[in-house]
Amino acid sequence: MASTKPLRLKTISEFHRLLDMPQPEHPLISVVDFSNVRLSPEKTPASLVLDFYSISVKRGVNGKMIYGQQKYDFDEGLMAFISPNQAFRIEAQPTTISKRSGWILFIHPDFLWNTPLAKTIRRYEYFDYSVNEALFLSAKEEDTINNIILNIQQEYHTSIDKFSQSIIIAQIETLLNYAERFYQRQFITRKIINHRILDRLEKLLAEYFDKGDVVIKGLPTVQYIADTLNVSPGYLSGMLKVLTGQAPSNTFTAN
Repeated sequence: MASTKPLRLKTISEFHRLLDMPQPEHPLISVVDFSNVRLSPEKTPASLVLDFYSISVKRGVNGKMIYGQQKYDFDEGLMAFISPNQAFRIEAQPTTISKRSGWILFIHPDFLWNTPLAKTIRRYEYFDYSVNEALFLSAKEEDTINNIILNIQQEYHTSIDKFSQSIIIAQIETLLNYAERFYQRQFITRKIINHRILDRLEKLLAEYFDKGDVVIKGLPTVQYIADTLNVSPGYLSGMLKVLTGQAPSNTFTAN
C-alpha cells in the first residue's frame, strides 16, 4: 500500500532513489530518461514536494499527475514545469515500459547560485501554472526542446570544467525562452478555450460592478478572479497579455 504521508525530496539523488535509478552523475542537475522510470503503486507516496525544479516531456505513461483537484493523463503527452515547494502527487499504474518516452530535467537551485538565471527564472510564470494549463508541443517544437536537452546531457556527461556551468545554464535559458514562445502560441491556437475564459471574465466583472461589490470590497484581486475562473493567476495573466495586450493590473488589483 502506498504511504499516506507526504514526502519531501531535498536532493535530486533522493528522487533518483525513489525512481530506482542510479545516482545522478551531477548532484545538482540531471536528465532522466522516462523509459527507465520504475515507480510502482506500492512505492508511490501520497504526495511529493521537491526542493528543486522539474521540467519534463512525457508520453505513453499509464498514470496521472494531480495538482489539487486537477488530473492529467500522461499518455496524451505534455511539457510540464514544477518549481520548488509545489505539492503534487502521482497515481502510478501498471504500464508497458516500451510505450514510455520522454525525459525529466531536474535542476537544483544551488546550480543556479550566483548566476543571473537564479533571479530571472522567477519571471517564467508557467512554473506556477496548474496541470490543466500544461504546454502541448507540436512535433517540431518537441524536436527543438529535445535537442536542447541532448546538449545539456552531453555537457554534464563530459569532464566538468570552468565552462560547464555557464554552458549548461545558457542551454536552460534557451529552453525556458522557447517554452515561453510556445506558450504564447498555445494561447492563440487554443483561442476557443481561452476566449471562453475571457467571456466568463467579462461576465464576472460586469456582475461584480453591477452588484456594487466594488464599493464595499474595492477592485477584485487577481487571485479572486483566477479562483473564480478556475485558472492559475499566472496563466490568466499570460493569456490576457497575449489576447488583449493588457496585464491584469490594468483591470483589477494585483493582490
